[in-house]
Amino acid sequence: MGKDYYKILGVPKDADETALKKAYKTLAMQYHPDRAKGDKIAATEKFKEVSEAYDVLNDADKRKIYDQYGEEGLKNGGMPPPGTGGMPGGMPGGMPGGFQYSSRSAEDVFAEFFGGRSPFGGGMGSMGGMGPIGGGHDQGFSNLFGPGVGMGGFGGGGPMGGMQRQMRQEPPIEHNLPCTLEELYKGSTRKMKISRTVHNDAGRPERISEILSIDIKPGWKKGTRITFPEKGDQHPGVKAADVVFVVAEKPHPFFRREGADLFYTHRLPLVDALCGTSFKVTHLDGRQIPVTVNDVAGPNSQKVVRGEGMPQTKSGGKGDLRIQFNIVFPKHLSDEQKVGLRKCLPSM
Repeated sequence: MGKDYYKILGVPKDADETALKKAYKTLAMQYHPDRAKGDKIAATEKFKEVSEAYDVLNDADKRKIYDQYGEEGLKNGGMPPPGTGGMPGGMPGGMPGGFQYSSRSAEDVFAEFFGGRSPFGGGMGSMGGMGPIGGGHDQGFSNLFGPGVGMGGFGGGGPMGGMQRQMRQEPPIEHNLPCTLEELYKGSTRKMKISRTVHNDAGRPERISEILSIDIKPGWKKGTRITFPEKGDQHPGVKAADVVFVVAEKPHPFFRREGADLFYTHRLPLVDALCGTSFKVTHLDGRQIPVTVNDVAGPNSQKVVRGEGMPQTKSGGKGDLRIQFNIVFPKHLSDEQKVGLRKCLPSM
């Protein structure tokens, strides 16, 4: 007598797609070899059985034949088992059009259900050997479930046969890289220490520390990404994740960046705004930039110093330094000063 797929999933025979998915998710998470406790071999067999049941019942064509002829009829190409009567449609090969049953490996069903991502959380671990791998279709399943357990999964070779499959890679692990405006102006080298799991020569996992060197280029912007390929944790059957650092710009007490331009606010006494003045701005690299104001500086005016902004990585040039004025008015004027101002200032 064949397997009772409904009993395996614990669902009634009229279960809809939602009920099937809920049951499979619960059981697959319970018996997945990366999560199961106790007897790993028994858990592996149960996991394969649950995956097979879900794969059949969630496929309308397979389910229709299974409901009519059971597991044997399904795997016999839609033909009824011996002694159960004639073939549907009176045609050799079972169903009209010739139904061909093909099983899928437990790993394929699991990966498809969860969209190729680990359901166990975390940036790296999980999904041990479940992802597709290169270098032979049985290699990853063997590593995970023990020798002799291949991708066929359900007692026969899977649909991939002996085809080589590309190894799946874990999603990238991203870290912020806060940088000062000085670093982004002049460039800098940062050393970042990471810890990750690798497999030694004996095949055993071990935790190591590693120093990654990042050369920050002058002109880099917020959001610039620096990728270190496959520097995440190593797990059987999947490529290690890339480690990605994303540049974040720290606020600066004096300068503000907009694109390639730098903005600087200078306090300007009213008398200097009216009569003109000279002053120096200490730049991000420590240089003193001389600035001369000859014209009357209004509240919304600014002084532009060409070529003293942020470096531009593509063109090799620089943006502009834009000096905005915060005009400081006197808090008190004597009567004599007021009279003098009225004499010298034009009436608007």
